[in-house]
Amino acid sequence: MQIQDLPFPDPGVPDARSGPRFLWWLFRNQLGGQLKSLSWGLLHFAAVSALPFCVGIAVQAVVDRSGTRLALAGGLMALCCAANALGDTFLHRTAVTNWITAAARVQQLLARKAALLGSALTRRVAAGEVVAVSTGDVEKIGWFVEAVSRFTAAALTIVLVCVGLLVYQPALGVVVIVGLPFLALAVLPLLPRATRRADVQREKAGRATELASDTVAGLRVLRGIGGEELFLDRYRRASQEVRHAAVRSARMWSLIAAIQVLLPGLLLIAVVWHGVHLAREGRIGVGELVTVYSSVMLLTYPLRHFEEIAMAYSFSRPSAKRAARVLSLERATDTGGSRAAEVPSGDLYDPVTGLLAPAGRLTAVVCGDPDAAGRLAERLGGHASEEGTSALLGGVPLDELPLDCARTAVLVQDKDPVLLSGTLRELLDVPASGGVRADDALAAARCEDVLAALVQGSLGAGDPMDAHITERGRSLSGGQRQRLALARSLLTDPEVLVLDEPTSAVDSHTEARIAQGVRELREGRTTVVFTSSPLLLDRADRVVFLHEGEVAAVGGHRELLHTEPRYRAVVTRETEDEAAPAHDGVHGAGRVREVLKELEEIEETA
Repeated sequence: MQIQDLPFPDPGVPDARSGPRFLWWLFRNQLGGQLKSLSWGLLHFAAVSALPFCVGIAVQAVVDRSGTRLALAGGLMALCCAANALGDTFLHRTAVTNWITAAARVQQLLARKAALLGSALTRRVAAGEVVAVSTGDVEKIGWFVEAVSRFTAAALTIVLVCVGLLVYQPALGVVVIVGLPFLALAVLPLLPRATRRADVQREKAGRATELASDTVAGLRVLRGIGGEELFLDRYRRASQEVRHAAVRSARMWSLIAAIQVLLPGLLLIAVVWHGVHLAREGRIGVGELVTVYSSVMLLTYPLRHFEEIAMAYSFSRPSAKRAARVLSLERATDTGGSRAAEVPSGDLYDPVTGLLAPAGRLTAVVCGDPDAAGRLAERLGGHASEEGTSALLGGVPLDELPLDCARTAVLVQDKDPVLLSGTLRELLDVPASGGVRADDALAAARCEDVLAALVQGSLGAGDPMDAHITERGRSLSGGQRQRLALARSLLTDPEVLVLDEPTSAVDSHTEARIAQGVRELREGRTTVVFTSSPLLLDRADRVVFLHEGEVAAVGGHRELLHTEPRYRAVVTRETEDEAAPAHDGVHGAGRVREVLKELEEIEETA
């Protein structure tokens, strides 16, 4: 796989049982790239390691006054330099390719998992952790996967050089062979402590980042209560903890680096000291001594890769663990689908609560518990409950459908829908049936003032569809963001549309117009609206009241106001003191008349 061929047609099924298993799976899935990197690495390191032998031959040729051998040494050195340049160039290319392709594979896997789990992902894993895995952790994982082949090439080169020195000059080769394993393994006892310190640093940095994000997100509230200094002090303390942890981690890694410099230096001194004695005794020539000395000196270069692979693994192991944790999450439903890929139609029924939404009608659901309403909306969208129970559409369990069919059949708009940055045209570029035009969806959601605000805020945007929307629509009010999200949902024109509090941030007059627009645009289509707004409830064909997780009453809005005190308490926001005398019919009837009068006034002005 080359960079220009990305993304992968299929990133594969990862082994997410643990961090190390995930790293090994990544390595195996780009074995071809690893072998290429290993081959070029062997050429590069072998060419570097062969230079001392060429230098030794040249020095000995000068001592023996042999022009032929000197010319031979020059030719060999030129060949080694060419091989070194070629190997180093393509080693870098293949190593970077391995790094990028490994990172791209992980990002594709994470994107696929996020698309599979949907909103359930952020309820099981913090959104910040998902972002951290898909950014910083991906780089660390790619670093280790890429470094393995270079480390392997360096280790094989060291073995070959040791064997070559033992054959070339046994007396000095033995010293090198005895000393090099000690050099390579000397830092191993320090790695666990260095890894722990690096983990502590990352943990504290994550806490500081989370605290900073919370402070920025709640800055307006903090200013209102005068809490800026309190949170700034907390961030200062967290920042100082990160600094101290970083210094402690850097000290350990600097100690490891110092050992990687000190021990090869001591080995070099031992080789020179022993070699000088052998040269004085006439047992080795000057050229041989120079060769062994140069070889030991150049071996410090491949030995550096032992330190790098240790650092790469210590940093990538927790990153791979976090990635594996996210990738191991599974949907509670049968994502493959045990039924044919056909979009069903008919009534929508939830067996847990007994909720029935007849086909082609607008059903409003009133639930006093927002959490229970959210869980019900998830089940209606095809996510099974903890007991494994799923909603049925036309008698077909949604969790038995392939995921794309289930999402085509039922679309759920959350309480807090997200607007991605870009133009309005890009925001509305979503999979749709084609039966609803963008202009009709925007009109039904009453987005006239939103379009005007977008055009005014975007320089040179004469067409509202080309107006730019900032990240998460931060330049818009909460009601404007809600209406754009509603228009996007209406444009998709699904078989069943589930809206969870779609007008909670909209004023009453606009809400009445939205209720009428949604009813008209969704005529003949199944629509379920979770709301306690009398304006939306009054426009519904059917109102279902849920109490303690079960259907308690079904009827029209005005009918339930008269006959169901618990429904009236939720819709009219009655307190317990107000609700108590409502059972005698006097206070309750008065409250009902007030609500109906308010509805009539709003409808007249709208």
